[in-house]
Amino acid sequence: MSTSIAKPPGAFPPLTGSQLVMGTIALSLATFMNVLDSSIANVSIPAISGDMGVSPAQGTWVITSFGVANAISVPLTGWLTQRFGQVRLFIASILLFVISSWLCGLAPNIGMLIAFRVLQGLVAGPMIPLSQTLLLSSYPPAMAGMAMAMWAMTVLVAPVVGPLLGGWITDNISWPWIFYINIPVGLAAAAAAWSIYRKRDAGPKRVPLDYVGLGLLVLWVGALQIMIDKGKELDWFESGEIITLAVVAVVGFLVFLAWELTEKNPIVDLRLFKGRNFTLGTVSLAVAYGLFFGNVVLMPLWLQQYMGYTATWAGIALAPVGLLAIVLSPWVGKNVGRIDPRRLSTVAFVGFAIVLWMRSQFNAQADLMTILVPTLLQGAAMAFFFIPLQAIVFSGLTPDRMPAAAGLSNFVRITAGAMGTSIFTTAWENRAVMHHAHLAESVNRTNDAATAVLGQLGAAGYSNDQALATINRLVDQQAYTMAATDVFYVSAVLFVLLIGMVWTTRPARGSAAADVGGAH
Repeated sequence: MSTSIAKPPGAFPPLTGSQLVMGTIALSLATFMNVLDSSIANVSIPAISGDMGVSPAQGTWVITSFGVANAISVPLTGWLTQRFGQVRLFIASILLFVISSWLCGLAPNIGMLIAFRVLQGLVAGPMIPLSQTLLLSSYPPAMAGMAMAMWAMTVLVAPVVGPLLGGWITDNISWPWIFYINIPVGLAAAAAAWSIYRKRDAGPKRVPLDYVGLGLLVLWVGALQIMIDKGKELDWFESGEIITLAVVAVVGFLVFLAWELTEKNPIVDLRLFKGRNFTLGTVSLAVAYGLFFGNVVLMPLWLQQYMGYTATWAGIALAPVGLLAIVLSPWVGKNVGRIDPRRLSTVAFVGFAIVLWMRSQFNAQADLMTILVPTLLQGAAMAFFFIPLQAIVFSGLTPDRMPAAAGLSNFVRITAGAMGTSIFTTAWENRAVMHHAHLAESVNRTNDAATAVLGQLGAAGYSNDQALATINRLVDQQAYTMAATDVFYVSAVLFVLLIGMVWTTRPARGSAAADVGGAH
């Protein structure tokens, strides 16, 4: 989600001593808080859904609404920086994030929570790219690589801490506190950053904004996401509302394309898609991230709803995902300019395919260690994922086009992640319904095993209705587990197919491009 904002070389001298240390900590805290918020809610969805009286599928709107709003605000970072100044914008983004987090915790119903998550996603957009920009300006050029490695570490630690912290808070306090904890962290980061960076701002200047393009972007992305989120609930194209949303999304997208290709100062520079590496790299990154994030959301839902895990234990099962990523990312960043990024990306896609194939072998008796092993290995794939693909995306672009390229590629990626979440949870439920129907067919009086189980339950004091309800819960567990393994298997196949797309790009030259994206 990183959009590097250009600053005149040498405009401000590097920081030194305690100011450098405090500046680095403040920027890292803000980044950590932002990234943490995208993963901490994953294990809390069943609890949020239960409290709000909605299904877990509807509960995932808490994740997708944040992602879509965040994606829409990312392309605006460049204009907002010029209009208000990067330090003022960064501090405002943190403070608004704190306020929206507080409102999320206070939300009385799912509608208000989703609305506040949209606000939170919108104000979060500039925070991460500006933290990179300010961090790079704090260090001398010779230490830029180390600065970015430290930034990447912060981004990679958050997914480890998020599930653990979210699970513990949900089980031991209450889910609103996954949002309230942002308040002290955000206020501390804003105060420290303002005290150090307030005099290091080039100041605002008036620049034109493509209001029409922005409006069309919000229209078609919002319509498409709502259509995907509500499709299953409204029986897809049997519903007039879904048909209307589909028409709005398609027409809005076509008008958006026509407008942006003819606008002098477009909100999104679609001409970047003329480049083969940018197009194929962005599509590969977006599809892969959609697959990755969809699976990240699906795992805790399955563990808590059908494997008997508490939110805390679901967090423990998912936390190791960042460990190998933290260890291997510095090596990948150091060598991405020396080794063909297509080879490194292939390692990532093969790694994800192996991990998801291992998960496709899960069954309802899978123990914690069986679940932990592929989670741990997934961290290694993550280390080879973002940096090499972003090197491909940015290869061959001139420095003046880097900010627009970063904004556009990350807009596509984040949107794909939000849509992947909706698609995966819908596919999971649809496959579960199918498996449940097939399994239920065999539960009848002519089936010896079913008759024996019913007899055992009756002997244990269960009434006939209680015995059937117990068997139905067992069938549900099997059906949803089989559905999850179906999704994992298809995801593994798609990751293998993505390898071919990466190898249709041209070899990336140099390592400069790798520094633009960061590791988020």
